[in-house]
Amino acid sequence: METENIFLFVPNIIGYGRVLLALISFYYMPTHYAVAAWCYIISALLDAFDGHAARYFKQGTKFGAMLDQLTDRAGTMCLLVTLAQFYPAYTFWFQISMTIDIVCHWIYLHTTVLQGKTSHKFIDMSENAIMNVYYTNRTVLFCMCAGNEAFYAALYLLNFTEGPVLFGISLFKAVTYISAPIAFIKALISLLHGYVACINLSIIDTKEREAIQKAK
Repeated sequence: METENIFLFVPNIIGYGRVLLALISFYYMPTHYAVAAWCYIISALLDAFDGHAARYFKQGTKFGAMLDQLTDRAGTMCLLVTLAQFYPAYTFWFQISMTIDIVCHWIYLHTTVLQGKTSHKFIDMSENAIMNVYYTNRTVLFCMCAGNEAFYAALYLLNFTEGPVLFGISLFKAVTYISAPIAFIKALISLLHGYVACINLSIIDTKEREAIQKAK
């Protein structure tokens, strides 16, 4: 039986396209906002398509999931670095946003891997009614992620142009005001992820220490 080449799976090829578009966006971010914005937005939108492709072709892989996560994190980080240059007075808050995004995602994913190697009872946020909707409703998850990206993308565009004016307010300012609460809630959810991951890590540590004590 021929071994499958997961690197050529359809969702992973879409993932490579996302990486390429993100790199082009990073290169043009400081100077050419139209090219940078379109490449960034298309790369972000393809995030939804690779998941559908993985389910449709039954080609879901751990490599693809990791590629997807890293592309998301790297994309947001590079955009925030650029925003810190455009809005130096708010650099601290962009740094806080980057820290929350990276640290909470990393510890949550790493803890999930460690949980798979144990049989202990951990805190499961999906048991909460609100968080269950966040985890199981793809529309809600998409809106939260899209709103978060829209907030930072609108801030980026505002550095160059106000955009079309609708009902007396520029489009990009309107998007910024509307999406700001979503970005704030998304950050709170990330903090919750990090908090629960720390609790679950403490459970793992406690069980491992108990096992070492018993072995002595």
